[in-house]
Amino acid sequence: MKKEDCIFCKIANGEIPSKTLYEDGDFRVILDLGPATRGHALILPREHADNLYELPEDTAAKVFVLAKKMATKMTEKLHCDGLNIVQNNGEAAGQTVRHFHMHLIPRYENDGQHILWNPGESTPEELEEIRKTITE
Repeated sequence: MKKEDCIFCKIANGEIPSKTLYEDGDFRVILDLGPATRGHALILPREHADNLYELPEDTAAKVFVLAKKMATKMTEKLHCDGLNIVQNNGEAAGQTVRHFHMHLIPRYENDGQHILWNPGESTPEELEEIRKTITE
């Protein structure tokens, strides 16, 4: 189902023009208007889901197959040195548009981007407590 006030629904369904790299009945892949690097693309499902938690399982399965296909083609054609696949859920995680989307970010040596995190530290006891919280 499409959400009327969602800009990504409108882009994914062709109501707003985009630089489309790929499309099928389920998805549209577009170049990001504010790219982190040359070739930064977004995978947009045509059907609306605010985030990963709301995404139907069959769509979730298909999106990663498409991500692999696009990442392979982008790496070959753009001659990038690596590629980040990024998917944010919620404002605290950096999600700015409430429509599930996946970023494909080609990486180049010395591209100036820092899509990494600073590793923290945990004791074995803390890790066990977290494991139990999640699995029980």
